Amino acid sequence: MSVKRILVTAEASKVIQRLKDEYGELIFHQSGGCCEGSYPHCFQKGEFRIGDSDVCLGEIDGCKFYMARDQFEYWKHTQLTLDTTSGRGASFSLETTLDVSFFIRSRIFTEEELKALEPTC
Repeated sequence: MSVKRILVTAEASKVIQRLKDEYGELIFHQSGGCCEGSYPHCFQKGEFRIGDSDVCLGEIDGCKFYMARDQFEYWKHTQLTLDTTSGRGASFSLETTLDVSFFIRSRIFTEEELKALEPTC
């Protein structure tokens, strides 16, 4: 059984579905800590340029989740879980229209999990 690099909570899934209903296909990009800290940002597919310097960690609810390659080097031993909290967070991200914000919970993979990781996409 393979281990996922990115997971999503039930609450975050509900928010994603609401956003998909309104905006269509979505993508996520984990911010590298510049303007708004290290927030996961949600965009309509095609509204954020993904490039060779980005790594796709996997999919959550049919949405690809990306991170900058240099940031991935720091996080590659960590499983991320997308969650939500009430209140406005990252202003560039779509969920702010719902007065909620996405955030990341993380934990270090075990040695056994590292051997069973899903490849990046």
